[in-house]
Amino acid sequence: MLKDKLFLVMLVLGLLTMVAAAGIMTIQKGKDSTPDPFLNMAGEQQLAEGQGEAPQTAGASDAQMANETEQSTKAALAENRNQGNDLAAEADTADPATEAGAGKEAAQALALNFTDSSSMTWPVRGNVVLDYSMDQTIYFPTLDQYKCNPGIVIQSDVSAPVAAPANARVTEVGVNDEIGNYVMLDLGNEYTAMIGQLKEISAAEGEYLQGGQTLGYVAEPTKYYSVEGVNLFFELRHQGKAIDPLDHME
Repeated sequence: MLKDKLFLVMLVLGLLTMVAAAGIMTIQKGKDSTPDPFLNMAGEQQLAEGQGEAPQTAGASDAQMANETEQSTKAALAENRNQGNDLAAEADTADPATEAGAGKEAAQALALNFTDSSSMTWPVRGNVVLDYSMDQTIYFPTLDQYKCNPGIVIQSDVSAPVAAPANARVTEVGVNDEIGNYVMLDLGNEYTAMIGQLKEISAAEGEYLQGGQTLGYVAEPTKYYSVEGVNLFFELRHQGKAIDPLDHME
């Protein structure tokens, strides 16, 4: 009977020991799986600091980019200013200023240096039907009279191109009854030329013409030259005095 009681007591103690051991293991396991609050707080603080640094880094990067953009813009503006200054300097050292005829592109200013030894090209090619004559009179068939002639009258054809006899500047474009439409040219050194019996004049006042450049075309003769036929009137003067153009023709 006593043995049975001891056995039961031992059995109960064994069961209690097993239960106690199981409880200890469960508590230890729970401790291992529960996060440490201090570790969590430290991790959260580090994460917050990392997130706070990111905007600061991004802000610094944006500022740097803005600064680089500003520097690039200033450099580009400085380069453009330098290029503009270079162009202005080139313009200042370029050829002399040009002058333009109405509705025409600018023509470069030419050096006008006609002298007593200079020669001219014929404004048109043809026979001289009336010679220069200021020291005696010559006969004009249409007028049926004798008078002095300050220029020459050159036979031509209607619409034949008329060339500038030398480098010249157009000083006047006009019309009168005797020689019709005409052009006055400054050849330089007080030499001037007048060409009449023109149409479709392409030269304009103030325009520079190169020798041989077309300035207009031959027109029908005026009533003062109807018998002489189609012609071009050409007069050369020096210091306002008429001189013989043939002395300077090539």
